Amino acid sequence: MKIQQPKEKRVGDSVAEMTQIVLPNDTNMLGHLLGGTLMHWIDLVGAVVANRHCRKLVVTAAMEGLDFHSPIRLGHLAILKGRIHCVGTSSMEVGVEVYSEDTLSGEHFHTSSAILTYVAVDALGRPSPVPGLIVTGDEESIRFREAMDRRENRLKRLRKDQSP
Repeated sequence: MKIQQPKEKRVGDSVAEMTQIVLPNDTNMLGHLLGGTLMHWIDLVGAVVANRHCRKLVVTAAMEGLDFHSPIRLGHLAILKGRIHCVGTSSMEVGVEVYSEDTLSGEHFHTSSAILTYVAVDALGRPSPVPGLIVTGDEESIRFREAMDRRENRLKRLRKDQSP
C-alpha cells in the first residue's frame, strides 16, 4: 500500500532539534568545539528537517551563510534547531541555528547560524518533487521571502557557471 503524500506541509511539520554534549574528542587546543564537527551536526539536523518535509531520500546541495558568532566550550551543550524556509520543485532550503548551554549555570548563547539546500532524490539519485510549503505568520513569511531571493541568486550563479 502506497502512502499518499500531502501536496503541502507546514513549517512546523518538519522542525528538528538535536542536543550534543561537547566532549574532549570534539574540541580543539583551546577547548572549543571543532568547526568541522559543528558543520557535520548542522548537516545532520538540516537533513532531518528536509526528510521530514518530503519523506524521501535527500542529498546536501549547498551550505552557505555559515556564521560562527562565538565558540562552544568543552562540557557545554550544543543545541541545534532546524526549520525549513522554502521549497522549490525538488529543493528545500533549511536554516539551522546553534546555541550553547552552560550545563552548570543554564545560560544559553546563540553561537552559529547556517543555511543549507537539500534536494530530494529517487532511488537512482534523480531529483524528485517535494510538497509545497504552507507559510504562516510574519516570521515565516520573512524567512520565505529571503530564502526565495537566495534561491534565485543560487540559480543565477549555477546558470552562469554552466554557460560556455
